[in-house]
Formats: sequence, structure tokens, C-alpha cells
Amino acid sequence: MKRVGRYVIFYGGLFGLWTLLAELKIWPPYLFPTPWGVGEALYAGFQDHSFWIAIAVSMRRVLIGYGISVVLGMILGLGVASNKFLEETVGGLLVSLQSLPSICWWPLALLWFGLNQNAILFVVVMGSLLSVTIAMEDGRKQMPKIYSMAGRNLGASGFQLFWHVLLPASLPYIVSGLKQGWAFAWRSLITAEMLYMSLGLGQVLMMGRDLNDMSAVIAVMLLIITIGYIVDGLVFKGIERHLQHKWGLLPAT
Repeated sequence: MKRVGRYVIFYGGLFGLWTLLAELKIWPPYLFPTPWGVGEALYAGFQDHSFWIAIAVSMRRVLIGYGISVVLGMILGLGVASNKFLEETVGGLLVSLQSLPSICWWPLALLWFGLNQNAILFVVVMGSLLSVTIAMEDGRKQMPKIYSMAGRNLGASGFQLFWHVLLPASLPYIVSGLKQGWAFAWRSLITAEMLYMSLGLGQVLMMGRDLNDMSAVIAVMLLIITIGYIVDGLVFKGIERHLQHKWGLLPAT
């Protein structure tokens, strides 16, 4: 109840501040809309199904791109962590590339794939691949060597050793990387959709800007934030809690 009360006070305060600033008309209404104006834009977007279509298209793209980055990132991360040559060469390159904003891949994507959906997927993959790869590499390195030694002493080797010993021991690091990779993939997708006018939340956001409809712009921004929060809360936080209980970091409930 205390937690719910804190949420109510915090978000109620934000709503009140927003309403107060809108009523004071410090900025013109078309630049700073009221909360109920944004609510009307949300209702209208769902009523004509434009928001539903945009959400479905964006989620399909991000799931495909993120799924590809997870598979490639796990393979690449394991390879770098298990090979000294790859660690000294590819490992350093990965750290350098991670500082590169994902939108910097957009010109290359256009030249390689053309102005189509494949270019968007490429940007999404490059936006999240490095985070997953580095997390996989760190998880493999940070795992105590005694785990692998114990697994070999018990007769495990090859894929069996990886699946039953190395992978479970590395999961806390991997989940952290997957969570960060999802955030990067989601942001990369929205940015790419804003640059390439196709169906998706990014396109709806740009349409609101072109029409000077700030209520629609803020409505789409709230949708983007909400979807990101839901995925983080339902998927990643649930996995993290399960791992914490399993490893004895939290008391069982």
C-alpha cells in the first residue's frame, strides 16, 4: 500500500503540474496541450485503429530485429569470451562500436538494403547486437572457473557443459544485457521509423509533427514509453526476480 501511495502521489503531482502549466498558457495551446487534449488524441487514435496498426507493425519489427540480435549476440559473445585472439581483436572493436549511436548505421542501411523495411531491421539489430554480445562475453568471463571445473569432474563436456553449467551460471549477466539490448532496439526502431515514412509509431509521431498536432505527438510518446515500461516490467523484471530467488538473493514469497 505504501508503494501504491508513492506512485499515486508522484504521478498525481506530475499530472497536476502539467495541468497547471497548460492552464497558465505560458505557451500556446498548440505547443503545450492540456492532459485532456492528449487524452482525446489517444482516444481518437485507438478509435480509428491507427494506433493499433502502428503498434502491431512496430512490435513485429522490433521482435524480429531483437530476436536476430539475441541469437547473433550470444554466438559472438561466447566466441569472443572463449578465444584469446578474438578477445584481443574483436572484443576491443565491439567496445568501440558500442559508443556509436545506432542512427549512424542508417546511411549504410540505405545504401546496402535500399529504402525499405530491411534497412529498419538492420538499424534495430545493430542497435542491440553489441549490448547482447558484450553482456554474453562478460557473463562468460565473470563466471568462477570452479563451476566449469566441477562440471567436468562430474562428467559434463561440450554442449552439455555449456547448457547445464556455463549458461545457467552466466544468466544474471546475460539477462542484464538482454534488457539493455531491448531498450536500444526499441529506441533504434522508433528513430528509424521517424526517418523512413512507413507504418509504425515513428511515422505516426512524425505525422503529428507535420500537422502541428502536439496532442498527437505527446500521445504517441506516451504509447512508446508505456510499451517499453510494460515489456521491461512483465518480461525482464520477472526473469530477474526469478533468478534472484533461485540464487538466494531474495527471500522466497
